[in-house]
Amino acid sequence: MTKNLRILTFDIEEWFHILDNESTKTEAHWQNYETRIHQNMDRIFDLLDRKKQSATFFCLGWIVKKYPEIIKKIDSLGYEIASHSTMHQLVYEQTPAAFEKDLVESLKTLEDVIGKKITTYRAPGFSIMEDNKWAFEILIKHGIDVDSSIFPAKRGHGGFASFGEAAPCLININGAMIKEFPINLLNILSMNVIFSGGGYFRLLPYPIIKKLTNRSPYIMTYFHPRDFDPTQPMIADLPAIRKFKSYYGLNGALEKLEHLLSDFKFVDIKTADKMIDWKAAKTITI
Repeated sequence: MTKNLRILTFDIEEWFHILDNESTKTEAHWQNYETRIHQNMDRIFDLLDRKKQSATFFCLGWIVKKYPEIIKKIDSLGYEIASHSTMHQLVYEQTPAAFEKDLVESLKTLEDVIGKKITTYRAPGFSIMEDNKWAFEILIKHGIDVDSSIFPAKRGHGGFASFGEAAPCLININGAMIKEFPINLLNILSMNVIFSGGGYFRLLPYPIIKKLTNRSPYIMTYFHPRDFDPTQPMIADLPAIRKFKSYYGLNGALEKLEHLLSDFKFVDIKTADKMIDWKAAKTITI
């Protein structure tokens, strides 16, 4: 693997797209909340422009349909666009048919707006696991050749702890192949440490993130517009631990990311894909 491969990605969804919570689960619930996506995207655009930084944007089909101007702006600024599903549902709660329908709708919606083929995907909540690995066959069937849905450790939304690889690799499922960019982790004192996105990034002080980034040969970040919105409303029915995970560290997250982009060089997924010698990459048969 290419040494010091660091990748910057954003999952483009609204601040209320919180998984595993009753009042934020479906589109009918989403109508109850205010729109904050435009101002939150402006923060990201401004930072990337100032840092002259590329990134991959995993875009939710629901956002594309509701606010196509956001996706058009991402594309006009030259950033890579990928799919993050249509309706932001956990894959392991769907049937194969429902997952396929959602995927196809996502790809068509994105491609109709930007006029480009979409070949990269990330599941909401990194929710492709051992028990629903059939999702990879459906992704391959519909032209996805790069995935970033594997969280190779246990987590609240399941995780794929048996995957056994936290670096770019090839997945072989019944003879079909797909490139995988999993979330990175470090094993410290027999514990898997995750630090490169979401609540993990917001929780840890920047000096620790910098130290862990220096130690990691591969980084896959995953940020959301809500991660940088300190004035967003609090969703009332979240359990206490979920409130902590969802709202802690919002005030300093943008400054923390700015430090990270100043201290380290990042690329988007399409650039990383070209940097890897896939003929020499490890193959994981699932």
